[in-house]
Amino acid sequence: MFRTGKLKLRLQQNVCAAVALVCVSSPQAATVISEVLYDAASSDNGNVFVELFGTPGTVLDGLTLEGVNGSDGSVYRTISLTGVIGAGSVFLIGDDSGDGTSFIGNTDLVRDIDFQNGPDSVVLRGGGSVLDAIGYGDFAGLFFAGEGTAAPDAPAGSSLARRIPSVDTDDNFDDFIELELPTPGSVPVSAVPVPPAAALFLSGIVGLAGVARKRGVVEPESMH
Repeated sequence: MFRTGKLKLRLQQNVCAAVALVCVSSPQAATVISEVLYDAASSDNGNVFVELFGTPGTVLDGLTLEGVNGSDGSVYRTISLTGVIGAGSVFLIGDDSGDGTSFIGNTDLVRDIDFQNGPDSVVLRGGGSVLDAIGYGDFAGLFFAGEGTAAPDAPAGSSLARRIPSVDTDDNFDDFIELELPTPGSVPVSAVPVPPAAALFLSGIVGLAGVARKRGVVEPESMH
């Protein structure tokens, strides 16, 4: 199942790239946190990641990711970002294994992003403003720096992924689900808005390539 899912995700990414080439002026969502794996099944070193979703061509220089301690609200980690979001609309940041590389494949940037287990928050900042944030775990009586209601604290090896990367309701519990099989660098085809000019071009392949994030599995969308 995992191999099949990965092949579909690769096909999906090619479709996303085609959409970007056909309709470069298509409106896109603002840059958001789309997936986080903060607790690996084994050692976190080099095995955790943060994925961002946004408009292809967006320059991330000057943006930062902050780890906010749920106990007292202190910022325990600040990561400076650099780079450009590619044609697939995703930007993948892998944790540094200690030698400048990451065990997460196809990363766009390698940084020390071993964020703490919950309850804690990860905040994306730019120009002094909060662009997006996710808080995970039980914050009863603690400091929550996320949006709306906290997302669950994912078990080791599972990630928290945005249901639809192009949609941000400002409520972490509604926006994020747990994935038993994390998908770093991959998002559903439906996440990228497709204007009418590209609809006919994609109609024959979206049914085959379209995928939606489900809890623990990646399944093809039903045909309509």
